[in-house]
Amino acid sequence: MAKNSIVRINNRITSPKLLVINESGERLGVLSLKEAMEKAEEMELDLVEIASDTDPPVAKIMSYGKYQYDQKKKAQKAKAKAHSVETKAIQIKPGTGEHDLNLKAKKISAWLKKGNRVRVELFLRGRSKYMEKSFLEKRLQRVLDLIAEPYKVADGPKKSPKGLAVIVERTS
Repeated sequence: MAKNSIVRINNRITSPKLLVINESGERLGVLSLKEAMEKAEEMELDLVEIASDTDPPVAKIMSYGKYQYDQKKKAQKAKAKAHSVETKAIQIKPGTGEHDLNLKAKKISAWLKKGNRVRVELFLRGRSKYMEKSFLEKRLQRVLDLIAEPYKVADGPKKSPKGLAVIVERTS
């Protein structure tokens, strides 16, 4: 059932004929709305329209509170399984030393291990903005060569507002 759709129960159901299913999942057949309501009242349960887009609509005789609880649990499970990929960013400069590059490469490896994408940016100021692009790419490649985790270049190297950037992500 869609998240925004309204669930019709009991007297809110508008269709004159319904395919009715009882609480245990047995089909009771196509019944009129009045007959379906009477059966639900006999069992002291609710009549819940579970598929309004079919012809005739499908309604189930069940406890509406339990139905809501089950739907909420399904939504929570789906949300728990969904993993959002975050893009982390790290900056280096053309003159960054080897030790600092090693530290930054370890940080990048840790982020890649967690499944995040990493934007490695070569930060350029002043005259360094006008250096030869091949030289700057070699400087950027220095840190990429130190990354321990297997990765692939998703995008780059490209000019960015701050200098030269490349986006790396973990290979599956």
